[in-house]
Amino acid sequence: MSDSMPEPDTAAGTAPGEIPQDVPQEPPPAVSHEPAGPAPLGVVRTPTGNADVDAHLERLADADHLPADGHIEVYEDVHRGLREELTALDARSAPVPTPPYDNPSNNRS
Repeated sequence: MSDSMPEPDTAAGTAPGEIPQDVPQEPPPAVSHEPAGPAPLGVVRTPTGNADVDAHLERLADADHLPADGHIEVYEDVHRGLREELTALDARSAPVPTPPYDNPSNNRS
């Protein structure tokens, strides 16, 4: 380009990236130092088919309406409930111990 032509997207007499002095500047937007309020995350919870487990998972939605420092109580409650459900499932599926048979071959006295 010639010396008399300004660079594209620049005002005459200014270097690229330099703001011309005669152009009014808008003040920067006000910055709020207040924390944002609670906002739902929109996490989809897919039903598991187990009503008790699903009820615990639905409890997670309560965190959507709480500030961040209130989430831990909800998460701990859900974790405790899910752990109890798993413990109950393990107890129901554990094999029942059988007493030793009175087998004459075991009595070698």
